[in-house]
Amino acid sequence: MSLLGQAAMLLTFDIAAEAIAEHDDWHTHEHLPERLAIPGFLRGTRWVATDGGPRYMVLYEVERLETLASAAYRERLDHPSPWTRRMMPHYRGMTRGLCAVARSLGAGMGHFGLLLRFTPSRDDADAIDAWLGDEVLPPLPRRSGLGSAHLLRGALPAQMTTEQRIRGADASVDRAILVTGYAQDALSSLAQSDLAAAVLERRGATTVSSNSYHAAYTLTAQEVCS
Repeated sequence: MSLLGQAAMLLTFDIAAEAIAEHDDWHTHEHLPERLAIPGFLRGTRWVATDGGPRYMVLYEVERLETLASAAYRERLDHPSPWTRRMMPHYRGMTRGLCAVARSLGAGMGHFGLLLRFTPSRDDADAIDAWLGDEVLPPLPRRSGLGSAHLLRGALPAQMTTEQRIRGADASVDRAILVTGYAQDALSSLAQSDLAAAVLERRGATTVSSNSYHAAYTLTAQEVCS
């Protein structure tokens, strides 16, 4: 298992073009350290799209699902810093999933990532989870160019907070697949074969989106607390 906890928070979003440089400065030097100081937050990674969008994906790995409903986390969301208040209006199209880690396979985290999001039809949800978790994802970490594969399942509703009120209500995540590796072409090939939208749709997935990313910055709780 290469993800560090039993749950994860997955965010995708765009930032107004004129605020991108300041966003990356704020996110690196204030926001990630602030989040990783919350008990139960283990690692946070900011990813940037290699083509298309949303421009950003952020993945927080947390000890367990309850971490994402904790009083300490809610306290930060409801009391944003002045810099955070200045950045929130520049967010566009925020999707925020409070997810259980259904499967986490492989070791380590590659610098290239393929993210797929989808909603299973009600009748096919258990079947597609089993198909992905038992058949499709387990062999992927052993393939040339790849290293890890993860299935996330939306498990908690995102409550309205002060941060959300400033930037606008967040959309949710139902299912997400994240595959990481060291070769971008291997992930591109995967998006056209085993994890192509048409393949997922035949198994009952709807509203499938596929995006490619590279890791821009990673921070762990140990680094914040040391």
